[in-house]
Amino acid sequence: MRSRISSLLLAAATAVAVVVGPVSSAHAAPADKPAVLASWTQTSVTSYNAWLAANNNKAAWAAYAFDWSTDYCTTSPDNPLGFPFQTSCARHDFGYRNYRALGTFSANKSRLDSALYADLQRACDTYPLGATHDACNGLAWIYYQAVRLFGSPALTEEQLADAKAVKEGRQPASTLY
Repeated sequence: MRSRISSLLLAAATAVAVVVGPVSSAHAAPADKPAVLASWTQTSVTSYNAWLAANNNKAAWAAYAFDWSTDYCTTSPDNPLGFPFQTSCARHDFGYRNYRALGTFSANKSRLDSALYADLQRACDTYPLGATHDACNGLAWIYYQAVRLFGSPALTEEQLADAKAVKEGRQPASTLY
């Protein structure tokens, strides 16, 4: 009798597993997540516009579990001298955070930094040629060089929080100890 009950329970559990599927796959991101991430982190204006549209409709991408958080241009001004760099920095953060989460940051860092530079140059191209355009491009180059040289593949949450605190004019938590 026990073996029959055990057999029935096993059959029932198998049937439920087949119908419901593995619990973990119900919450797993779609298989094309790396491809979508790659499509949103290229240097082209098409890639930028696709990311911007997704950023403006994050709910439609909830199943992908992307990290949309940003501190914009970290400790640098988001809009230096009034130049609109904030959105470009947000896309750069998106790439850094999501490639870190996938464990493929190092393989993509150079492209992410180049995409930031392309985005900043496009922001500068909205100004007519002349001193203002040149100043914007000069700052874009400085921002690009800073992330290229100092953009760390392994910033801790504490380091990110400290950078945000400095940007907001607060004391970094790590110096309070």
